[in-house]
Amino acid sequence: MRAVPRCLPFAAFVLACQPDGGAETDSEAMTTASPSTSFGESFTGTEPTPTSGTEPETTSTGEATTAATTDAETSATDSTTGGPELSEDEALLRKAIAGEVDAEEAMRTIADRGGFPVEAASGGYLFACLCGQGAWTLAGDHNEWAPAPMSQAGSLWWIEEEIATPDGSLYKFHEPDSMQWIADPYGRRHGYDDFGAYSLVYASAAHLERWYAIEDADLGLVPRDLEVLVPQDGEFTHALYVHDGQNLFDPTAFFGGWQLTTSAPPNMLVVGITNTPARMDEYTQVPDELDGQPIGGDGELYAELVEMVIRPRMEAAYHPAEVVGTMGSSLGGLISLAIADFYPDRYDMAISLSGTVGWGSLELHNETILETYEAAGKRDFTIYIDSGGEGSCVDADQDGIEDDAPDSFDNYCENAQLYAILQSIGYTPEVDLFYVHAPGAMHNEAEWAARVGVPMQIFAGL
Repeated sequence: MRAVPRCLPFAAFVLACQPDGGAETDSEAMTTASPSTSFGESFTGTEPTPTSGTEPETTSTGEATTAATTDAETSATDSTTGGPELSEDEALLRKAIAGEVDAEEAMRTIADRGGFPVEAASGGYLFACLCGQGAWTLAGDHNEWAPAPMSQAGSLWWIEEEIATPDGSLYKFHEPDSMQWIADPYGRRHGYDDFGAYSLVYASAAHLERWYAIEDADLGLVPRDLEVLVPQDGEFTHALYVHDGQNLFDPTAFFGGWQLTTSAPPNMLVVGITNTPARMDEYTQVPDELDGQPIGGDGELYAELVEMVIRPRMEAAYHPAEVVGTMGSSLGGLISLAIADFYPDRYDMAISLSGTVGWGSLELHNETILETYEAAGKRDFTIYIDSGGEGSCVDADQDGIEDDAPDSFDNYCENAQLYAILQSIGYTPEVDLFYVHAPGAMHNEAEWAARVGVPMQIFAGL
């Protein structure tokens, strides 16, 4: 690839024009998540007044089974009172309240199993939060958003409440003096409205669920959260594993995010995998260089995390899907294609929006995903690729990749070349190969949100 001065239009696809020499795309530079994050943002001002659901209570989909629970129904008798038997999660939380176990460790364990709030043997719900200083309260649909004082046990704030109609019941934690309203930092079910993120006691309607700090220490990758779109009643036939997960559902994400809560078909579980500060290493299958600095190449490790850790966890928590795909944009599109290449018999579709498919040839001459797919030949999974942009497509440095035109942007030339390669090895357009060009479209979440409905409908039809 030709040398490119910093901050030319081309650089927007790999580099952000930053004084410190940061190496992210224009949108990517602002959307890298910290590892093990929660979503309990603070909201100052008017008290929220969302409406509550009225549907009958059923068993929570996200709590049916989890990979971290070997016996989800194991219970312990309340030896103190001789009362009803407690679930593992309730017993652990009550020990944390009593100071018998570390509160933070207990919270993480429960969040990794049944999740919060914890349904109590008494019929009520236990809410808990490591909220910090203040005088924390619980408010929600169940008490008409009139804050109820929580009790403090060391660092742990907690309250047990009767919830007459838990299905669709919204809640938040509130600190009156600082006017903070936060979604449950360890809550399982949640959503977004005009007041930001909110938590749900229970939900049978389509909703989001959060899983925290997913990792495999043996892989050497930092933990990351999952944000999962669960369909109505937890029923689905298709599961889509999507990268840059913090951009998919939150309306406050950069450029408004992907808004998948409105575009995802009803038969689809969407697993958003949040990125980490190591995004550029994890989302690239070979090393390359940017401004002479080596970067990238941990894509196979990340693919193993998705395939061997994240996917089994989701299949245990919900159920295996009949059809499975992976999707992303920019470097997320590249790693989607790489995951399908690493595990061609495990994925039915790979979706890449504005994929950085020329990675490997930016400043080095390592094998690009174009060359990998050409060498592998036709496989059975379906492929969707697209780009915005436009421009002439030339291979000035004769490395085999048509990515040297100064007037080309949004990875247009590389994806057009990949489309031709895929046809040459046996893929059939509009059958198992789909390509969309949106002339002039830029490289950001707003453009991907506008196009993502196309591949998702294709995937839903497989």
